[in-house]
Amino acid sequence: MNHHYSKWSWVPYITIVFALHIIGFVFLWIAAKDAHILLGMGLLAYTLGLRHAFDADHIAAIDNTVRKLLQQRKDPVGVGFYFSIGHSTVVFIMAVLLGVSVHWAKDQLPHFQEIGGTIGTIVSGVFLLLIGILNLIILVSLIKLFTKLKDQKVSHQELDQLLESRGFITRFIGPYFKLINKSWHVLPLGFLFGLGFDTASEIALLALSSGASQHAISFIGIISLPILFAAGMSLLDTLDGILMKSAYNWAFLKPVRKIYYNITITAVSVIAALIIGMIELLQIMGDKFHLQGAFWHLVQSMKFDYIGYILVAVFILTWFCSTVIWKMNHFDEKSS
Repeated sequence: MNHHYSKWSWVPYITIVFALHIIGFVFLWIAAKDAHILLGMGLLAYTLGLRHAFDADHIAAIDNTVRKLLQQRKDPVGVGFYFSIGHSTVVFIMAVLLGVSVHWAKDQLPHFQEIGGTIGTIVSGVFLLLIGILNLIILVSLIKLFTKLKDQKVSHQELDQLLESRGFITRFIGPYFKLINKSWHVLPLGFLFGLGFDTASEIALLALSSGASQHAISFIGIISLPILFAAGMSLLDTLDGILMKSAYNWAFLKPVRKIYYNITITAVSVIAALIIGMIELLQIMGDKFHLQGAFWHLVQSMKFDYIGYILVAVFILTWFCSTVIWKMNHFDEKSS
């Protein structure tokens, strides 16, 4: 296939992604000198961004667009980059607005500080638990479908219908795909996906921004979180768009791989949402009802920087266990 584009056309995109990393980590370093808790929050925000890039909706949108542009003999190398930038824009705006508004309320309405912080934590905690439970229901459906594969064939169409039910935004973007003829046309698509806010990663980042603004953290520190989230997500989304030969190519080749991949992704989302949501709500309960004991002391001592390290370990462990289970059970051979 004769493509009319430079083999170096990926360089500007990687350069911008690299610049995002520098800005995010420099801002984090500057702000963390006065607030050490921000280091763990920054690590968590970056990790959430990396994980978010592996969501099924990102992979499907980037994959479909890259294939479409290749068929039209257009350069698809910027698809992942523009998708993640459009997506990050929504998350950045929401995170900054949330952080600034809580910061403003703390300074201008000090008597509302405690109740505002409590309400904010309860809302984000309940929302995370709700998302975790919804993803858990989808996870059960995926596992049932996976076990069904052992006895009979499952079509790509049946699997796609289940996966598309994960987010309501995906149902409305079908017609827009027809209008995409260049890489940058994906930017509004990424923005639309960002408006969905139906993944634990985005909500967890907003909870982080809210939490950060309640501490003595500067504005630079607050905006470093969505920048790091965008840096992590754009890095992997951009690489997906450039390479299109890595994890998701492997995952989307056979239905059994596709469903197993989505079981792993959804499981990580469930764990992330439930861990953060439960800790937030338990901390509020322990504080308001003055609960005592070793368990409640442990809960109250948990800070977002520790949670960041815990979730990084959970992500790595989940992927490791998933790979081991796949290899040990020889699922690829059974599905051939």
